[in-house]
Amino acid sequence: MSKGATYDFDHGPALRAIAMPADTNPNGDIFGGWLLSQMDLAGGTVAVRRSRGRVATVGIEAMTFHKPVFVGDEVSCFATIEKVGRTSMRVRIETWVRRQRSGEEAIKVTEGVFTYVAIGEDRAPREVPPE
Repeated sequence: MSKGATYDFDHGPALRAIAMPADTNPNGDIFGGWLLSQMDLAGGTVAVRRSRGRVATVGIEAMTFHKPVFVGDEVSCFATIEKVGRTSMRVRIETWVRRQRSGEEAIKVTEGVFTYVAIGEDRAPREVPPE
C-alpha cells in the first residue's frame, strides 16, 4: 500500500485486534511493544502458512511508527511475503487502524519488514518448500 492510501478492512488482514487499556504506556497511549508484537504475530501467521511449519523471527528492519494508536482503535495488520530464500522469508507488514470514536477513515500507523526462518523439529533451520 502506498503512503496515504486507504485499505479495505474487509479484505484479508493477517491479524485484527482492539487496542485495550492494559496495552498502554505510562502516557496512556498504546505501547509500541504491544503493536510490534501484533505485527510479529501477523507476519508469523503468513510465514507459517508459506513454510508449512514452524518459524522463528530473526530480524526486524525498517520499522517506522507513523501515528499513535489509541485505546479502542481497531488494529489490522496486513502481511505480504516479499521474498522467499532457501530457509528464510521477508514479510512486509503494514498496520492500519480505524478510530472507533472519531469515525475517521483507515489510517496507516506503522510498517516494517520482518524476517522469519523456517525451523524443523530439531529447532534448526530447514528449507522452505516450493509453492
